[in-house]
Amino acid sequence: MTDSTHISRRRLLGVAGAGAAAVGVGAAAGVLADRSLGADSVANAAESAASVPFHGGRQAGIITPAQDRMHFVALDVRTTSRDELAQLLADWTDAAARMTRGLEAVENGAVGGPRAGAPKDTGEALDLPASALTVTIGFGPSLFDGRFGLASKKPAALRELPHFPGDDLDPARSGGDICIQACANDPQVAVHAIRNLVRIGFGKVVVRWSQLGFGRTSSTTRSQATPRNLFGFKDGTRNLKAEEPAELDEHVWVQPGDGPDWLVGGTYLVARRIRMHIEIWDRTPLFDQEDIIGRGKGEGAPLGQLKEFDEPDFTVGGEGGVPLIPPIAHIRLAAKESLGGVRILRRGYNFTDGTDGLGHLDAGLFFVAFMRDAHEQFVPMQQALSTKDKMMEYVEHNGSGLFAVPPGVARGGYWGDTLFG
Repeated sequence: MTDSTHISRRRLLGVAGAGAAAVGVGAAAGVLADRSLGADSVANAAESAASVPFHGGRQAGIITPAQDRMHFVALDVRTTSRDELAQLLADWTDAAARMTRGLEAVENGAVGGPRAGAPKDTGEALDLPASALTVTIGFGPSLFDGRFGLASKKPAALRELPHFPGDDLDPARSGGDICIQACANDPQVAVHAIRNLVRIGFGKVVVRWSQLGFGRTSSTTRSQATPRNLFGFKDGTRNLKAEEPAELDEHVWVQPGDGPDWLVGGTYLVARRIRMHIEIWDRTPLFDQEDIIGRGKGEGAPLGQLKEFDEPDFTVGGEGGVPLIPPIAHIRLAAKESLGGVRILRRGYNFTDGTDGLGHLDAGLFFVAFMRDAHEQFVPMQQALSTKDKMMEYVEHNGSGLFAVPPGVARGGYWGDTLFG
């Protein structure tokens, strides 16, 4: 979704107020119809502004249709009180549930409280609709270090990822006790969510690192078109989809017997900040780019095929018997056929964070993926990519995190109540 769409939506919906998002959506649809836009455009505008249910058996923001923007934060816990941390999680849950409905973090938080006191909501999302906001939480390995009596509940799979060849990880952009991922179709809505959760946690948690993302780099449902990354290629064509429940059970959701009971129905989140040397890539011939990826840049079809969603045929030979999809091509190395059937659910975003001080953009892919066991799925995949993938000459991984994502929240419950209860 473009910035102009956001501006248009704010003009159309802003007068409705955060508490009247549904009315605003209806008004927007009427205005758009008056402008003779098609029915699909009206439906898409309403969908992008609508709210996503917060409560349920699994957290939103995983198989939810991937939104356009993201704000991700990793936090370190400063309180030493288990009860205080559990109460913070409950307070966060209440605030997140409200914000995903297009409401203030607390009732009358921005302007309805006493004028002599600081507002309890920062206010920048007033008059904006819910924008399909989802807020997802995860717990890092360091949260189970003994401070809160959780060591015995630490999942065996929640151990630090190994160092991969080519990693140049910055500790200031890695790790964390807790992560929170906010995704929305309006960047201000996503930033508002993180900002207010961090404000609620003042004195109890501190920000370790954060990342803004734009332009999703994968689709999580078949209804979405495949987006492109900053190398200009369609990304995540063969991603797992929400319409594949059996595949999700096998590859994404933690099952009984996988580990501690508190995580059943949850998943694991891997985050990797991947700097892309786009200036070097931009000077690379097109045929080399396509060989490195293993797909055509236009349609996105696997080399040797015609359409994007044609299954890649890794046996098709080209000139001199050399495979059309080279042995070092990204899609071959990351394919389930090369990894014993391993699959993951990708949910990443593009980023640009200024320059590196040497005249190059600090830009790339903020890779986020969900899986049943990172050491059984992500690790073998990244080992193959980091040692053989030709694309590694154009990227570097400089941030990393692994988090256990608990199951969803029932009404009256709170984030992590299966762990702290």
